[in-house]
Amino acid sequence: MTRTAFAMLFAATLLLPACRRSADAQGPSQAADSKVLVYVALDEEFSRPVLDRYGKELGITIQQQHDTEAAKTVGLVSAIKEERSAPRCSVFWNNELANTVSLAQAGLLQPYVSPGAADLPAAFRDPEGRWTGFAARARILIVNTELLPDPATWPRSYRDLIDPKWRGRCGVARPKTGTTLTHFAALRLLLGEAEFAQFLTGIEQNEVKLLSGNGAAMREVRDGKLPWAFTDTDDYHVAKQKGFKVACVFPDQHEGGIGTMLIPNSVGIVTGAPNLAAAQRLVDKIVSAETEALLAAADGAQIPLRASVAGPKDPSIPSVGKFRAMAWDPTAVGRELARSSAEFGKRF
Repeated sequence: MTRTAFAMLFAATLLLPACRRSADAQGPSQAADSKVLVYVALDEEFSRPVLDRYGKELGITIQQQHDTEAAKTVGLVSAIKEERSAPRCSVFWNNELANTVSLAQAGLLQPYVSPGAADLPAAFRDPEGRWTGFAARARILIVNTELLPDPATWPRSYRDLIDPKWRGRCGVARPKTGTTLTHFAALRLLLGEAEFAQFLTGIEQNEVKLLSGNGAAMREVRDGKLPWAFTDTDDYHVAKQKGFKVACVFPDQHEGGIGTMLIPNSVGIVTGAPNLAAAQRLVDKIVSAETEALLAAADGAQIPLRASVAGPKDPSIPSVGKFRAMAWDPTAVGRELARSSAEFGKRF
């Protein structure tokens, strides 16, 4: 070896520790940047497999915090509000839309227009990019077919809740959280104050059984304690998959009826989110057609908002466009939510 070559080799050897120190210094930072805390209101049995899959695909460590059914959405929304000065959560995956809209209106979600959401309906995308809706559930009536074997006797409308013939024989979740709160807040805007007030009074007078959540409403019907109740398509489908004698009615499909309410999941990035780049990559996956397909094929049988994505295999859960859908404005319902939540919380 020449003297010059030896000198070059020796210099390179001296540089190795410095290179290692530089790499070591970058390592923890890069690892930290790959961690994302997600608050998730969708049932853990449906959302966790999707997030676990995307974590592996993206090389991101996804920490998941799930809410309980009884406190659905409310606990997570409250946490985001309480942490606004020092956010822990980067991504909020909600199982409904109105609370997400409300957070955006309060400045707690930041704009991000995901390229993966371009083919979702504009009605369920925030023009400012703060939230995106995808993979919906329908607000349906679940019927016990052993108690009501004749379809001609089944309820067909939200107004059956206040029909005296069903007095004390039907149920709905207390409209304080989740999709039921969103549903009732939307009904208030659709019907107007006077008619909606009559509807609430009718629920009380008709002795409608008020349950802790949509799952509880499903179980009352599944177990034969009630002939029927309002719930969501995912709860109905889980009961059906387990062999219970239940049927699904999409309400208000008659001519002039208000239609069945469709409530999508929604996702947004928290204002001041840690690890923003990783959060954006994850949101791109969550709003993708792949997610809609995965949730449609799962036991929750969620309804894709994209016509290009196959819907649930269960023929009793039709695809978007194949049933009369209730018209509602997420922005208006988001503004209405706090008032309705406070009122319903006291009343029910």
